[in-house]
Amino acid sequence: MIIVVDTNIVFSAILNTNSTIGDLILNSQNIFQFHSCNFLLNEIDNHWEKLKRISKLNTSDLSESRYLILKNIFFVSEQQIPVQYRISAHELVKDVDIKDVAFVALNEFQKSFLWTGDKVLIKGLKNKGYKNVITTKELFQLKEFLSTRS
Repeated sequence: MIIVVDTNIVFSAILNTNSTIGDLILNSQNIFQFHSCNFLLNEIDNHWEKLKRISKLNTSDLSESRYLILKNIFFVSEQQIPVQYRISAHELVKDVDIKDVAFVALNEFQKSFLWTGDKVLIKGLKNKGYKNVITTKELFQLKEFLSTRS
């Protein structure tokens, strides 16, 4: 099952690889395939100093955390997403958070679930009838359910 991860999920995982979010990304390869857009890599670079400050980790440890998380995510260039998905995603997020357009477009293109912790985004999408969003709690429960069926 493909799960598209957005920036806040990956930031949380990098900041604490031992959290539920970190555990899901690091230990669910046999259940989920995590995908994201190249935009996420730019976001990490743009907010690297803030991540260092929040984490209180030294550069080496934070870089190791980033590596552990990112090696479990398949990245897709936004240019690979057909324009019709980018247009429909723009319509969905333009009045919620335009920075999420690439994630929603990738999610639509791949017919997957968007994993986000952004409550404003979740509410905004659900208010528009968009159902392909999953929370950390829901994903964890799904992992537990699918793990017992193997």
